[in-house]
Amino acid sequence: MAPFWYGDFNSRYLGIDDNGPFANVSVEECKHCGQKWLQYLIEEEGFSKSGRWYRVPLSDEGAASVSPATALQLLSRRSWHFRGGSYFNSTGARCDWQLDPANL
Repeated sequence: MAPFWYGDFNSRYLGIDDNGPFANVSVEECKHCGQKWLQYLIEEEGFSKSGRWYRVPLSDEGAASVSPATALQLLSRRSWHFRGGSYFNSTGARCDWQLDPANL
């Protein structure tokens, strides 16, 4: 599915994860297929090329229950994820390993 383009999604902003790296947390739904995704976006003001995002697919139940406080835990329990942004110099790539929250 990567690269991801913002125009392909309807986004519902959930808030900021203030327990982690102050990421913006959203649930996005693909306009074409209806798949829901958790998006976890980190940008550090004052540092160029610091923007990075992570995505994992969500079930309808997961999309209804995820919150900024639970997003990082949910993201890090998956065996794979997508990531991209200026930090990675990427519009999106699949990563077939579990995300380590300490390395965000």
